Amino acid sequence: MTRSSLLERWDADDRSYLALRIKRRLIPAIMGGVIADAIGVPVEFMGRGGFNITGITGYGTYNQPPGTWSDDTTMTFCLMENLMEEQDLEGLMRKFADWRDHGYMTPHGHMFDIGRTTEQSVDRFLSGFSADQWGGGLESDNGNGALMRISPLVFLLFKEFNFDNRLKLVEEIAHVTHRHPRSTLGCVFYIEFLLGLFNNNKPLKAYKQAAEICLNYLKGTKYEKEFPAYERVLNLSIPDLSKDEIVSDGYVVHSLEAALWSFLKHDNYRDIVLEAVNLGGDTDTIGLIAGTMAGMCYHKEGLPEEWLNEIVKKDELLDICKRYFDFCTEKAIAKVEAEGGF
Repeated sequence: MTRSSLLERWDADDRSYLALRIKRRLIPAIMGGVIADAIGVPVEFMGRGGFNITGITGYGTYNQPPGTWSDDTTMTFCLMENLMEEQDLEGLMRKFADWRDHGYMTPHGHMFDIGRTTEQSVDRFLSGFSADQWGGGLESDNGNGALMRISPLVFLLFKEFNFDNRLKLVEEIAHVTHRHPRSTLGCVFYIEFLLGLFNNNKPLKAYKQAAEICLNYLKGTKYEKEFPAYERVLNLSIPDLSKDEIVSDGYVVHSLEAALWSFLKHDNYRDIVLEAVNLGGDTDTIGLIAGTMAGMCYHKEGLPEEWLNEIVKKDELLDICKRYFDFCTEKAIAKVEAEGGF
């Protein structure tokens, strides 16, 4: 074999390895979130201790059939489609408006749940407000509506080693509905934590790295004044908290804490998701966030197949995931080649 042939073979092997890294994580992370979302839907807003979920059920809060997913999954997949279509932020908001008003990207052709801040952002978009005014910027707008849909960015950012560039993309995507710095800080931490898991770090190491990145790179920015709100996350005390100290509502800080606590408490997807959902409150979103973490960490082997098979429109969602995998793989290869090759 000639030197040039050997180099070409190495390059091909590197491309295959890069694709495998994405493939091994993307579908488990995204579908891990979908499954947990569907498990949480029937008991959303129910109080802790008033139920005991052990798998996928139906009806309950929204009277939806088993396997039905919520706005969390809808908005996540709208984002994936928007990224693949390489549309601008208006394109993303058009998808959100189409979902709200016409049932686009829903399990049964109609929208049955939407957050207040998200709905108001869609109203402002449709009323002709400028992009920097769509998202809610008040302290009362710090729900979890950006956090719950942001995870697909990981698969476009794992080869981006410049923190400022990662931050810029997270801000752009989060701010269309939620532009208060507290909400965005939660999204930044979540993405950095998922990136740590993507890179095969153990959960506690990924947690520590994400906290250090936020504390070091966001010091002196508008996000620093939000550090106290995330004190329990950033000082690494989440694993030491008792269940009674975890609040599982829709406030972005509480949702992140609850999902992270559930994830760090167990070492398998099933127990993580059931822990998160059985906390009560905003069960679908906290479940989805914890399920995404668990899918990223424990890969396809960790997802209960019987749960996956009950998901409404499973094949359609998997098809979008597979197309997003192709898209992210092409982007990653192009970035590596532009920076000097493999």
